[in-house]
Amino acid sequence: MVVPSRVLLLALLFLVASATLVHAKGKTPAPEEEGDEGDELVAEKGGKKQLEVGEVTYDARSLMINGKRKLFFSGSIHYPRSTVEMWPDLLKKAKLGGLNVIETYVFWNLHEPVKGQFNFEGNADVVKFIRLVQEHKMYVTLRVGPFIQAEWNHGGLPYWLREEPDIIFRSDNPSYKHHMEAFVTKIIAMMKHEKLFAPQGGPIILAQIENEYTHVQLAYKELGNSYVQWAANMALSQNAGVPWIMCKQKDAPDPVINTCNGRHCGDTFTGPNKPHKPTLWTENWTAQYRVFGDPPSQRSAEDIAFSVARFFSKDGTLTNYYMYHGGTNFGRTSAIFTTTRYYDEAPLDEYGLQREPKWGHLKDLHRALNLCKKPLFAGTPGARFYERPGTDICVAFLANNHSTIETTVNWRGQEYFLPPHSISILPDCKTVVFNSQQIVSQHNARNFVRPKAANKFNWEMFSEPIPTTVQIPVNQKSPQELYHLLKDATDYGWFTSSLDLGPYDLPMKESIRPVLRIPSLGHAMSVFVNGEYVGTEHGSHAEKGFVFERPVTFKQGVNYISLLCMTVGLPDSGAYMEHRYAGPRTVTVLGLNTGTIDLSQNGWGHRVGLNGENLQVFTKKGAQKFQWTKAAGKGRALTWYKTNFEAPEGKDPVAIRMAGMGKGMIWVNGKSIGRHWMSFLSPLGEPTQSEYHIPRAFIKPGQNFLVVLEEQEADPKDIEILTVNRDTICAISTEMHPPHVKSWERKGGELKTVGPVSGASAQLTCPNLKKIVGVDFASFGTPEGMCGAYKPGKCDSPATRTVVEEHCLGQTLCTVPVDPKLFFKADPCPDIKIKTLAIQVTCAF
Repeated sequence: MVVPSRVLLLALLFLVASATLVHAKGKTPAPEEEGDEGDELVAEKGGKKQLEVGEVTYDARSLMINGKRKLFFSGSIHYPRSTVEMWPDLLKKAKLGGLNVIETYVFWNLHEPVKGQFNFEGNADVVKFIRLVQEHKMYVTLRVGPFIQAEWNHGGLPYWLREEPDIIFRSDNPSYKHHMEAFVTKIIAMMKHEKLFAPQGGPIILAQIENEYTHVQLAYKELGNSYVQWAANMALSQNAGVPWIMCKQKDAPDPVINTCNGRHCGDTFTGPNKPHKPTLWTENWTAQYRVFGDPPSQRSAEDIAFSVARFFSKDGTLTNYYMYHGGTNFGRTSAIFTTTRYYDEAPLDEYGLQREPKWGHLKDLHRALNLCKKPLFAGTPGARFYERPGTDICVAFLANNHSTIETTVNWRGQEYFLPPHSISILPDCKTVVFNSQQIVSQHNARNFVRPKAANKFNWEMFSEPIPTTVQIPVNQKSPQELYHLLKDATDYGWFTSSLDLGPYDLPMKESIRPVLRIPSLGHAMSVFVNGEYVGTEHGSHAEKGFVFERPVTFKQGVNYISLLCMTVGLPDSGAYMEHRYAGPRTVTVLGLNTGTIDLSQNGWGHRVGLNGENLQVFTKKGAQKFQWTKAAGKGRALTWYKTNFEAPEGKDPVAIRMAGMGKGMIWVNGKSIGRHWMSFLSPLGEPTQSEYHIPRAFIKPGQNFLVVLEEQEADPKDIEILTVNRDTICAISTEMHPPHVKSWERKGGELKTVGPVSGASAQLTCPNLKKIVGVDFASFGTPEGMCGAYKPGKCDSPATRTVVEEHCLGQTLCTVPVDPKLFFKADPCPDIKIKTLAIQVTCAF
C-alpha cells in the first residue's frame, strides 16, 4: 500500500555511504573482480581452483587479500563441538551457504588440561580443522583468546590456572600474563610451523586476542587499562603476519582492530576507533544459547538478514554468524548451567542439518550482496547510493524500518513495495534481487524417528554406594570449598559427617520432625541421612546459590549425614573468576529438643567423584566390576543403568530422548555425550532439552553399550533412541515475492539475467538427493500456520494439491509458479489482493 508522506519518515531509505578508499600501505587497492560468488578463488596453473592467499592488509573500507578488496561472510564452527567425522560435511554446507570464512576459538583447557601437558588429538586437532577449512576454499579467523567465554567450561581457562599463586585472571597480573603469553606463543608458533597464516599460503586472515574485555575492564581499574595495552602488544609481538582484532573493545590499541558483537551492529556499533580501520562484525548472534531452565528462544531469518543488509549498507564488509553451527557440549565441557545442546537454532542445527529457512535465506542474502561488490567498492558515495558517475555501476538499499507498517516508496521514478522491517537490495539501483522479509528459500521441520530395532532395551542397574564417615573419615573441621575439592575432575564430591543423638534429643511429638538446613553457593546437592535419600536442591544460571531445607528422620545413636555436592560447569564470564566459590556454607539441624545444632564445624570427610565414575562403570570393562540387577520400576536416587542397543540403520544423525529421567550423565561406548537434566523445567513446564546428540562416530555396527548415571529417582523404561531428519520441507510465497536471486549475475560490470526471469515461485529441494514422495499440504489463497503445521485459510484453491503433485512428485527439486491462473479459473476471493501459496512435502529415498 502507498502511505502518506508523514508515515514515509518511518520508512528509512538506507543507502551506502563511505569515504575515499586509501590502502593501508599507500597502494591503490584493486576493486573486487566482477562476478557474484567464488571470487576468493584464483586459478592454479593446472586449471584447478584454489583459495587466494597472501598479504592481508586493511584500510577504512575493508580488509584486502593481496591488495584486493573482498566481502566476507563468516560463520562460527567450533571444532570441539562436533566430531572429526562431522567436520567435512559441516564445512561443505557452510561453503554452499555462501560463506568464505570460518571463525573458531582456540580452547585452552581442551589443549592444556594439565599444566604443561598438551592435547591436539581427535576433535582437539585444530590444525587438521584449519586445513580442512582451506580445502573447502574458505578463510579462517582464529580467535586465540585465550579467554574465550563461549559458554564453554571456565571460559576456556584451564582449572589449574586458578590455583597458581597470587593469580588474578585477565588483569595486569604477572602470573596470569606469564601463562597467557606462553599459551598464545605456543599456538601462534604452531600455526606458523604448519604454514597456516595467509602470507605463508594458509587460510588464516585474522587473529583475535582477548574477548569482550570491555565487560570487566572497569572492575580492574588501571590494571585493566594496562592489561589491554599489554595484551595487544604481546599479540603484535608474535609477528603472525595478519591483522589482530579485539571484539567489543573500543580502546583496542592501534593497529589492533576493534570489532562489534551483537544482533544489530549496523545500528549499535559506534565504529572503528581509528579512521584507517575497517568496520567488522565478529559475532552476529543467530539465536540465543540456552541454560537449563530456559524456555525456547529463536531469532528469525528475516531479522538476521535485515541486520546484515543494514550493516553492509553502512560500510560493513565482514559479518560473522555466531553460531553457524553450534553443536554439542560433549562430556563436561559446557559452562555453568549451560545445556549440552549449543545454539541449535543456528543455520546448521546441532546435528549438522540445514535449518530452513535460515540457511537458505542467508545464502540468498550472500549472493545478493556479492552482486553489489563492484559498486560497493568502486562507486562514489551519494546521498542514497554508491555510484560511479557516467556508468551503470550503482547499488541501493531501500529500507522500511517500521516494525508493523508496510509501505511503497518511490526511488528514481519507480515504486518499490517494502514489507515491514525489511531492506530491498538493488545491485543496479533499479532491480530488486532480494528483500530481507520476503523469504524465497524453502522451510523445513525436524523429525525424530523411532527405529524399532534400536529400542529393544534390557535395562540393568546398580545403585551407587552411599558413603558415610566409616568409608570417608573426617579429614577437616568444616566443609571444603567445592571447586577446590573437585579441581574440575568431576561434577561430584562427597561430604560426610555424623551426629550422635540421645533419647532426649529427638522430638517427642510425631508432628514434629527435625529439619536439615544447608545454604549452598551452588550448584546442586543431593542429601542422604543414614543411607536414605532425603532430597535434591539446585540453583540456576541466574542464581547459583540455594538453600536445601527438608525434614529428616534421625534415630537414637549415631546418624550419618552424606552430602553429594555437584557442579554443573564452571563460570565462564565476569571479573575475578578465580574468586568464585561453590558448595555448602553452613549445615544446621533445627527442631531438636536440645535446640538448633550447627554442624558446620562438626568435622567433615571429603571424597572426589563417585565409585562408578572412578572405576569407569561406563565402559564394558569397568561395568564388569559391579553386580547388576534387572531394572524394574523406579530406581533409588544415584543409580547407574546400562543396556545395549542396535545401531540405527541409515546415515541420519542419532539422538537419545531421556523421557522419565531426572538429572545425570550419558555415555555411549564409553564416550560421554554430556549432562542430561530433564527435571529442571522451564517456566513453560517442559525440560529445556529432551533429546541428546549421539554422534554417528560414537556408534559402531551391531550392539552399542549405553550407560546412564541418574542422580534422582527415575525409571529408564521410556528412554528412546531416535534418528533425526529434516525430510519435511515446505515453501511459502506470495504474489509479491521477488524472483529468486539466482536469476541474476554480474557480467561485464552489468547486472544480467540468467535465463528468463519469471515471477514469484515456490521452490523445493530434498536433502541428500532424496525425492518428493508425498504432498502433505498444498493451499493457494490464505493458508495459515508454519512448516509442519499448516492449515487452509478462508480462501483456498481446491486445485492446489493437483498442481503441486504435477510439478513435484518424484522430483528431487521442483518449482511451482505463484500464478493465480494455475489455481483458479475464476477467483473465488477477489477481495484478497495478495494471495499466498503454501506447500509441505515429504522427502525419502
